[in-house]
Amino acid sequence: MYVIVVGGGKIGYYLTRTLIDGGHEVFLIEKDRKRAQLLAPDFGELVMRGDGCEVSTLQEAGIARAGAVVAVTGHDEDNLITCQLAKRKFQVPRTIARINNPKNEGIFRRLGIDATVSSTQVIYSLIEQEVESGVVVLLAALERGKIEIVAVELTGGSPAAHRAVKDVHLPGECVLAAILRDEHILLPSGTTELLPGDTVVGLTHLDDEPALRAALVGTPADSARP
Repeated sequence: MYVIVVGGGKIGYYLTRTLIDGGHEVFLIEKDRKRAQLLAPDFGELVMRGDGCEVSTLQEAGIARAGAVVAVTGHDEDNLITCQLAKRKFQVPRTIARINNPKNEGIFRRLGIDATVSSTQVIYSLIEQEVESGVVVLLAALERGKIEIVAVELTGGSPAAHRAVKDVHLPGECVLAAILRDEHILLPSGTTELLPGDTVVGLTHLDDEPALRAALVGTPADSARP
């Protein structure tokens, strides 16, 4: 898939690197001249200086053939404009926006952005759920198909720790979507090894959530065993 990433900060940098490592074709747009110059040695012709809110910049980046546009700048208004241009003018199938202020999430959804990511909201959910039930965090219940997004933190005693993704027996139609490791976001393949300390983000049907928890981190009975 051809993916255009708008915003060359830390998130944009690591996302671009991870997408490239995962075999995707990626193009990175960064507005600040100095930052674009710093990115050039790593990405070469795959990075350009430009404003992702401008039609001409998106056209130069080849948006007509993009399968997804991801806007991850530090400004919510810029991310919204970029995604709206991609969706409404160029009919890009998938638009994803970073949200810095969680209060803006509803606005983004009403305006047709396909997906939003709020690190503030994720961290808040982690804190709230840690008090209630520990390692598995329910982040959202999707309206369609009773699909849940969960984040699971692996420990040294987790059954999935030190195992490749392909060797973890996931229930039903569960999918592991991402791994948060240190400051990196990894898109897992079958050979990716899961490590203690990883936060694994997965998609699962509502009925399969307990089985997913058991496959990744075990059950309360497991943790009670000597």
